[in-house]
Amino acid sequence: MEIIKAHIRDIPDFPKPGILFKDITPILKSPKAFRATVDALVEQHGGDEVELICGVESRGFLFGAAMAYQMGLGFVPVRKPGKLPYKTVRESYSLEYGQNTLEMHIDAVGEGQRVLIIDDLLATGGTAKAAANLIRKQGASVVGFGFVVELGFLKGREQLEGAEVRSLLTY
Repeated sequence: MEIIKAHIRDIPDFPKPGILFKDITPILKSPKAFRATVDALVEQHGGDEVELICGVESRGFLFGAAMAYQMGLGFVPVRKPGKLPYKTVRESYSLEYGQNTLEMHIDAVGEGQRVLIIDDLLATGGTAKAAANLIRKQGASVVGFGFVVELGFLKGREQLEGAEVRSLLTY
């Protein structure tokens, strides 16, 4: 975990004053740190009975797609409105600093499929909960959530009841 922690940089007052942003882009630049992060996420969730990995825009795509490839699973993107070309379902939610909406294709997951949601950061839990709601609306189940970083003081995991929540690092 030390190599991962060493590649997370703090950016004060982003995206607005008072927020200390945990920037994971240095992880992506380092082949060793990126591999260590993906390997650690796969190790945490390798025992889960998962059929699909859902990555949340945008950094969840990076880790989720790499995990899906390594685990031999399919990958489903959950995106901001207007980015997916086919028919979608949508879910609006609150962030720690505003409102947002997520969408996924109506045929992205099937009835009864077991899905793991991956994102880079768990803050208040709104984004992950919205992704879970989209998956459940399609009749699939959320078997877990995986994050690189969790901001524990924001208590986001309290929003994610009903599935295992795992984070590599908690601040």
